[in-house]
Amino acid sequence: MTTDQNQLPTKVTQVEITEENHDQRLDNFLITRLKGVPKSHIYRIVRKGEVRVNKGRVDVNYRLATGDIVRIPPVRIAERSEEVFVPTNLKEALQHSILYEDDGFLVVNKPAGFAVHGGTGVSSGIIEGIRLLRPEAHFLELVHRLDKDTSGCLIIAKKRSALRAFHAIFRENKIHKTYTALLAGQWKKKKLIVNAPLLKNVAKGGERMVTINAAGKEAETVFTRLTMFENSTLVEAAPKTGRTHQIRVHAVHLGHPIIGDERYGRDDINLTFKQKGYKRMFLHATTLTFSHYVTGESMKITAPLPPQLEQLLNNEKPLI
Repeated sequence: MTTDQNQLPTKVTQVEITEENHDQRLDNFLITRLKGVPKSHIYRIVRKGEVRVNKGRVDVNYRLATGDIVRIPPVRIAERSEEVFVPTNLKEALQHSILYEDDGFLVVNKPAGFAVHGGTGVSSGIIEGIRLLRPEAHFLELVHRLDKDTSGCLIIAKKRSALRAFHAIFRENKIHKTYTALLAGQWKKKKLIVNAPLLKNVAKGGERMVTINAAGKEAETVFTRLTMFENSTLVEAAPKTGRTHQIRVHAVHLGHPIIGDERYGRDDINLTFKQKGYKRMFLHATTLTFSHYVTGESMKITAPLPPQLEQLLNNEKPLI
Protein backbone atom coordinates (compact mmCIF):
# COMPACT_ATOMS: atom_id res chain seq x y z
CA MET A 1 0.00 0.00 0.00
CA THR A 2 1.28 3.45 -0.89
CA THR A 3 0.12 6.96 -0.20
CA ASP A 4 0.16 10.36 -1.92
CA GLN A 5 3.26 12.17 -0.73
CA ASN A 6 1.20 15.26 -0.03
CA GLN A 7 -1.20 13.37 2.26
CA LEU A 8 -0.45 12.05 5.73
CA PRO A 9 -1.06 8.28 6.07
CA THR A 10 -4.20 7.35 8.02
CA LYS A 11 -3.28 3.65 7.92
CA VAL A 12 -0.01 1.76 8.07
CA THR A 13 1.70 2.16 4.71
CA GLN A 14 4.50 0.15 3.12
CA VAL A 15 6.73 2.14 0.78
CA GLU A 16 9.25 0.48 -1.51
CA ILE A 17 12.40 2.54 -1.99
CA THR A 18 13.33 3.33 -5.59
CA GLU A 19 16.63 4.44 -7.10
CA GLU A 20 15.55 8.06 -6.53
CA ASN A 21 15.86 7.65 -2.74
CA HIS A 22 18.77 5.19 -2.69
CA ASP A 23 21.36 6.12 -0.02
CA GLN A 24 19.09 8.78 1.54
CA ARG A 25 19.00 8.96 5.33
CA LEU A 26 15.78 7.63 6.84
CA ASP A 27 15.01 10.84 8.74
CA ASN A 28 15.37 12.99 5.61
CA PHE A 29 13.15 10.59 3.66
CA LEU A 30 10.44 10.77 6.33
CA ILE A 31 10.69 14.57 6.67
CA THR A 32 10.05 14.89 2.93
CA ARG A 33 7.36 12.22 2.93
CA LEU A 34 5.48 13.46 5.99
CA LYS A 35 5.34 17.14 5.12
CA GLY A 36 4.44 19.33 8.06
CA VAL A 37 5.04 16.69 10.73
CA PRO A 38 7.54 18.06 13.28
CA LYS A 39 10.98 16.49 13.38
CA SER A 40 10.55 15.69 17.06
CA HIS A 41 7.58 13.44 16.22
CA ILE A 42 9.37 11.76 13.34
CA TYR A 43 12.37 10.97 15.53
CA ARG A 44 10.02 9.66 18.22
CA ILE A 45 8.17 7.18 15.98
CA VAL A 46 11.49 5.87 14.65
CA ARG A 47 12.90 5.53 18.16
CA LYS A 48 9.77 3.65 19.33
CA GLY A 49 10.03 1.23 16.43
CA GLU A 50 6.83 2.37 14.74
CA VAL A 51 8.83 3.03 11.59
CA ARG A 52 10.53 -0.12 10.32
CA VAL A 53 12.71 -1.02 7.37
CA ASN A 54 12.40 -4.56 6.00
CA LYS A 55 10.39 -5.38 9.18
CA GLY A 56 13.29 -4.45 11.45
CA ARG A 57 14.08 -1.52 13.75
CA VAL A 58 16.58 1.01 12.43
CA ASP A 59 18.12 4.28 13.53
CA VAL A 60 17.23 7.64 11.94
CA ASN A 61 20.75 7.64 10.43
CA TYR A 62 20.02 4.46 8.46
CA ARG A 63 20.71 4.92 4.73
CA LEU A 64 18.01 3.50 2.52
CA ALA A 65 18.74 1.13 -0.34
CA THR A 66 16.76 0.44 -3.51
CA GLY A 67 14.22 -2.27 -2.74
CA ASP A 68 13.95 -1.55 0.99
CA ILE A 69 10.41 -1.64 2.34
CA VAL A 70 9.67 1.15 4.80
CA ARG A 71 6.76 0.78 7.19
CA ILE A 72 5.20 4.17 7.99
CA PRO A 73 2.60 4.29 10.79
CA PRO A 74 -0.58 6.38 10.63
CA VAL A 75 0.01 10.02 11.55
CA ARG A 76 -2.82 12.12 12.94
CA ILE A 77 -3.48 15.54 11.40
CA ALA A 78 -3.30 17.08 14.87
CA GLU A 79 0.35 16.17 14.99
CA ARG A 80 1.01 18.76 12.31
CA SER A 81 0.33 21.60 14.73
CA GLU A 82 4.08 22.09 15.28
CA GLU A 83 4.63 23.23 11.68
CA VAL A 84 8.21 24.21 10.94
CA PHE A 85 8.48 27.96 11.46
CA VAL A 86 10.54 29.78 8.87
CA PRO A 87 11.14 33.47 9.73
CA THR A 88 9.66 35.99 7.32
CA ASN A 89 13.04 37.65 6.75
CA LEU A 90 14.54 34.30 5.70
CA LYS A 91 11.68 33.58 3.30
CA GLU A 92 12.08 37.04 1.77
CA ALA A 93 15.86 36.62 1.47
CA LEU A 94 15.46 33.29 -0.30
CA GLN A 95 12.83 34.52 -2.76
CA HIS A 96 15.45 36.14 -4.98
CA SER A 97 18.54 34.19 -3.98
CA ILE A 98 18.71 31.60 -6.78
CA LEU A 99 22.00 31.95 -8.67
CA TYR A 100 21.58 28.89 -10.91
CA GLU A 101 19.04 26.11 -11.39
CA ASP A 102 18.48 23.10 -13.63
CA ASP A 103 16.66 19.78 -13.33
CA GLY A 104 19.19 18.32 -10.89
CA PHE A 105 20.28 21.08 -8.54
CA LEU A 106 20.14 24.73 -7.64
CA VAL A 107 22.64 27.15 -6.15
CA VAL A 108 21.47 29.83 -3.74
CA ASN A 109 23.24 32.93 -2.49
CA LYS A 110 22.89 32.06 1.18
CA PRO A 111 22.18 35.07 3.42
CA ALA A 112 24.34 35.46 6.54
CA GLY A 113 22.84 34.88 9.96
CA PHE A 114 20.93 31.70 9.12
CA ALA A 115 21.98 28.09 9.71
CA VAL A 116 21.84 25.83 6.66
CA HIS A 117 19.42 23.52 8.50
CA GLY A 118 17.40 23.39 11.69
CA GLY A 119 18.76 21.58 14.73
CA THR A 120 19.32 21.96 18.44
CA GLY A 121 18.10 25.41 19.41
CA VAL A 122 17.41 26.32 15.76
CA SER A 123 13.85 25.85 14.50
CA SER A 124 14.67 26.12 10.81
CA GLY A 125 17.34 27.05 8.32
CA ILE A 126 18.05 27.46 4.61
CA ILE A 127 16.92 23.98 3.55
CA GLU A 128 13.63 24.25 5.48
CA GLY A 129 13.07 27.66 3.86
CA ILE A 130 13.69 26.28 0.37
CA ARG A 131 11.35 23.34 1.01
CA LEU A 132 8.66 25.77 2.16
CA LEU A 133 9.07 27.81 -1.02
CA ARG A 134 9.00 24.65 -3.16
CA PRO A 135 6.17 22.57 -1.62
CA GLU A 136 5.79 20.57 -4.84
CA ALA A 137 9.39 19.33 -4.72
CA HIS A 138 9.74 15.75 -3.49
CA PHE A 139 13.50 15.94 -2.98
CA LEU A 140 15.61 18.87 -1.76
CA GLU A 141 18.83 18.13 0.14
CA LEU A 142 21.94 20.08 1.08
CA VAL A 143 25.03 19.08 -0.89
CA HIS A 144 27.43 20.81 1.51
CA ARG A 145 27.33 23.33 4.35
CA LEU A 146 28.30 26.89 5.17
CA ASP A 147 28.69 28.38 8.65
CA LYS A 148 25.67 30.29 9.95
CA ASP A 149 27.43 33.66 9.67
CA THR A 150 28.91 32.97 6.21
CA SER A 151 27.05 34.06 3.08
CA GLY A 152 27.40 32.96 -0.54
CA CYS A 153 27.20 29.94 -2.85
CA LEU A 154 25.34 26.94 -1.43
CA ILE A 155 24.38 23.91 -3.56
CA ILE A 156 21.07 22.09 -3.02
CA ALA A 157 20.32 18.84 -4.86
CA LYS A 158 16.89 18.28 -6.40
CA LYS A 159 17.53 14.61 -7.17
CA ARG A 160 19.19 11.76 -5.31
CA SER A 161 21.42 11.14 -8.36
CA ALA A 162 22.60 14.76 -8.26
CA LEU A 163 23.37 14.51 -4.55
CA ARG A 164 25.48 11.39 -5.07
CA ALA A 165 27.29 12.99 -8.02
CA PHE A 166 28.15 16.14 -6.05
CA HIS A 167 29.32 14.10 -3.07
CA ALA A 168 31.78 12.40 -5.44
CA ILE A 169 32.87 15.76 -6.88
CA PHE A 170 33.58 17.11 -3.40
CA ARG A 171 35.23 13.89 -2.21
CA GLU A 172 37.57 13.84 -5.21
CA ASN A 173 38.38 17.58 -4.85
CA LYS A 174 37.02 18.31 -8.31
CA ILE A 175 35.36 21.53 -7.21
CA HIS A 176 37.23 24.81 -6.73
CA LYS A 177 35.86 27.20 -4.10
CA THR A 178 36.88 30.76 -3.39
CA TYR A 179 35.82 32.98 -0.50
CA THR A 180 36.16 36.69 0.07
CA ALA A 181 37.21 37.68 3.58
CA LEU A 182 38.20 40.88 5.35
CA LEU A 183 41.08 40.27 7.75
CA ALA A 184 42.05 42.45 10.70
CA GLY A 185 45.19 44.53 10.25
CA GLN A 186 47.52 44.95 7.29
CA TRP A 187 48.58 41.62 5.78
CA LYS A 188 51.78 42.45 3.94
CA LYS A 189 52.14 39.28 1.88
CA LYS A 190 50.64 38.95 -1.58
CA LYS A 191 49.97 35.22 -1.43
CA LEU A 192 50.51 32.42 1.07
CA ILE A 193 49.58 28.75 1.33
CA VAL A 194 48.64 27.73 4.88
CA ASN A 195 49.15 24.03 5.60
CA ALA A 196 48.01 23.46 9.17
CA PRO A 197 46.09 20.39 10.46
CA LEU A 198 42.81 21.08 12.23
CA LEU A 199 41.34 19.28 15.23
CA LYS A 200 37.74 19.63 16.38
CA ASN A 201 36.99 19.75 20.07
CA VAL A 202 34.44 21.26 22.44
CA ALA A 203 35.12 24.27 24.66
CA LYS A 204 33.98 24.50 28.28
CA GLY A 205 30.77 26.30 27.37
CA GLY A 206 29.78 23.51 24.99
CA GLU A 207 30.75 25.59 21.96
CA ARG A 208 32.52 23.65 19.24
CA MET A 209 36.02 24.98 18.62
CA VAL A 210 38.62 24.02 16.05
CA THR A 211 42.33 24.29 16.79
CA ILE A 212 45.54 23.76 14.88
CA ASN A 213 46.93 20.49 16.16
CA ALA A 214 49.31 17.90 14.73
CA ALA A 215 46.76 15.24 15.68
CA GLY A 216 44.12 16.87 13.48
CA LYS A 217 43.15 16.38 9.84
CA GLU A 218 45.17 17.84 6.99
CA ALA A 219 43.94 21.27 5.92
CA GLU A 220 45.21 23.66 3.26
CA THR A 221 44.07 27.18 2.33
CA VAL A 222 45.53 29.55 -0.24
CA PHE A 223 45.26 33.22 0.76
CA THR A 224 45.68 35.92 -1.89
CA ARG A 225 45.67 39.62 -1.05
CA LEU A 226 43.17 41.72 -2.99
CA THR A 227 43.24 45.13 -1.28
CA MET A 228 45.01 46.50 1.77
CA PHE A 229 43.28 49.18 3.84
CA GLU A 230 44.43 51.21 6.83
CA ASN A 231 43.20 48.71 9.40
CA SER A 232 42.21 45.65 7.38
CA THR A 233 43.03 43.54 4.33
CA LEU A 234 40.62 42.11 1.79
CA VAL A 235 41.69 38.62 0.66
CA GLU A 236 40.58 35.73 -1.46
CA ALA A 237 40.72 32.43 0.41
CA ALA A 238 40.69 29.18 -1.56
CA PRO A 239 40.37 26.08 0.66
CA LYS A 240 41.86 22.93 -0.86
CA THR A 241 40.19 20.85 1.86
CA GLY A 242 36.78 21.29 3.47
CA ARG A 243 37.38 21.21 7.21
CA THR A 244 35.05 22.81 9.75
CA HIS A 245 35.91 26.52 10.30
CA GLN A 246 39.01 26.04 8.14
CA ILE A 247 39.38 29.55 6.71
CA ARG A 248 38.54 31.17 10.05
CA VAL A 249 41.17 29.22 11.99
CA HIS A 250 43.81 29.56 9.27
CA ALA A 251 43.21 33.33 9.23
CA VAL A 252 43.96 33.42 12.96
CA HIS A 253 47.11 31.39 12.21
CA LEU A 254 48.18 34.22 9.88
CA GLY A 255 47.80 36.62 12.81
CA HIS A 256 44.90 38.35 11.06
CA PRO A 257 41.50 37.00 12.18
CA ILE A 258 38.39 37.65 10.10
CA ILE A 259 36.54 40.84 10.98
CA GLY A 260 33.38 40.05 12.94
CA ASP A 261 34.36 36.49 13.84
CA GLU A 262 33.08 36.29 17.40
CA ARG A 263 34.37 32.77 17.97
CA TYR A 264 37.98 33.08 16.81
CA GLY A 265 38.51 36.82 16.38
CA ARG A 266 39.52 39.54 18.83
CA ASP A 267 36.77 41.29 20.79
CA ASP A 268 38.46 44.70 20.72
CA ILE A 269 38.92 44.64 16.94
CA ASN A 270 35.39 43.38 16.36
CA LEU A 271 34.00 46.14 18.56
CA THR A 272 35.89 48.79 16.59
CA PHE A 273 34.51 47.54 13.29
CA LYS A 274 31.03 47.04 14.73
CA GLN A 275 31.02 50.75 15.54
CA LYS A 276 31.77 51.35 11.86
CA GLY A 277 28.72 49.33 10.83
CA TYR A 278 30.11 45.79 10.49
CA LYS A 279 27.35 43.70 12.07
CA ARG A 280 28.40 40.28 10.77
CA MET A 281 31.44 38.14 10.05
CA PHE A 282 33.04 39.24 6.79
CA LEU A 283 33.29 35.85 5.06
CA HIS A 284 31.52 35.21 1.77
CA ALA A 285 31.56 32.10 -0.46
CA THR A 286 32.14 33.87 -3.76
CA THR A 287 32.65 31.25 -6.47
CA LEU A 288 32.19 27.57 -7.24
CA THR A 289 33.94 26.10 -10.29
CA PHE A 290 33.27 22.51 -11.40
CA SER A 291 32.25 20.33 -14.34
CA HIS A 292 28.53 19.62 -14.64
CA TYR A 293 27.94 16.05 -13.49
CA VAL A 294 25.71 15.25 -16.52
CA THR A 295 26.95 17.36 -19.43
CA GLY A 296 30.60 17.78 -18.42
CA GLU A 297 30.24 21.50 -19.13
CA SER A 298 32.67 23.73 -17.21
CA MET A 299 30.67 25.86 -14.80
CA LYS A 300 31.58 28.87 -12.67
CA ILE A 301 28.89 30.21 -10.37
CA THR A 302 29.48 33.53 -8.63
CA ALA A 303 27.61 35.03 -5.69
CA PRO A 304 27.94 38.83 -5.61
CA LEU A 305 29.08 40.36 -2.34
CA PRO A 306 26.05 41.43 -0.24
CA PRO A 307 25.29 45.16 -0.73
CA GLN A 308 25.91 45.88 2.96
CA LEU A 309 29.47 44.52 2.79
CA GLU A 310 30.10 46.22 -0.55
CA GLN A 311 29.00 49.55 0.91
CA LEU A 312 31.19 49.15 3.99
CA LEU A 313 34.22 48.36 1.81
CA ASN A 314 33.61 51.54 -0.17
CA ASN A 315 34.07 53.49 3.07
CA GLU A 316 37.52 51.97 3.73
CA LYS A 317 40.69 53.74 2.53
CA PRO A 318 42.71 51.48 0.20
CA LEU A 319 46.51 51.58 0.47
CA ILE A 320 47.39 48.91 -2.09
